[in-house]
Formats: sequence, structure tokens, C-alpha cells
Amino acid sequence: MEPTHVLVALDGSPLAKKALKHALAVFDCQITVLSISSSFEAAMSEGTVLERDQKRKEETAQHTAQLLADAQSAIANAPQDVETVVKTGSPADVILSYTEETDVDHIVMGGHGGDSGRLTRRLLGTVSTAVVGEAPVSVTVVR
Repeated sequence: MEPTHVLVALDGSPLAKKALKHALAVFDCQITVLSISSSFEAAMSEGTVLERDQKRKEETAQHTAQLLADAQSAIANAPQDVETVVKTGSPADVILSYTEETDVDHIVMGGHGGDSGRLTRRLLGTVSTAVVGEAPVSVTVVR
């Protein structure tokens, strides 16, 4: 059965951008682009954990705004009904709860987010693993 509402998790990584392009090319239904402002991003800098402060919050807000601006250019001419949503929290938890709280019936996401650093890939690759393992709907992981 074809999905009627697809959720695309967007984190700014090349694979997430590829996931958005994939969803736009494959699915002819409502698409929600979900950008997550996570406390993890707000508390990390150059690989060092920092206390959360106003500067970190502002940098996270700027990062999220840039993700949405990038997404807007990708979805500007899309024939589908596409909406953008911003949530705050742990990425896997937010994706799963958003899916359960709405009529989303398919998730599309990149295989791992962030840069290609070993630590980042190991930490953020767990998001797609958690979503695949716990989602109540089908998940497409784009590589």
C-alpha cells in the first residue's frame, strides 16, 4: 500500500539531503520535513561537551534556520503538499513521537547524520538504528 504521509528527518547531512530528494522523487503524497533542534547539538563544540548557554542556543537556532532554508529550496517546486516542522529534543525520540502523534505512515531518513567523523557517525548513526527498530511504520534509510 502506498503511503499517504511521509516524514523526512532532516539534519543537514548529505544523506539527509539525499533522503529528501528521494522522498520528493518517489512519493506522491503529503510530505513533512522534520528538523530537530537537539540539546546534543547545543551542548557540543569542537568535540568538547560544554554547558548549555545562550550562545549555544542561538547557534542551534541558526543551524535549524539554515536547514529549513536549504529544505525550502529543495521543496519550492515540489508537486506534493510539503510542510516543514521544527521540534526540540533527542532526534530518535522526536521522530518516533511525531510519527505516533500524527498520521505519518512512512519515514525517510539518511543512514547517519552530521559530518563523517568517526565519533559523530557512531553517535548519530544510532538515530536511524533506533528509528528502524522502534518505528510503528515502514522506514526507508537512504545511503
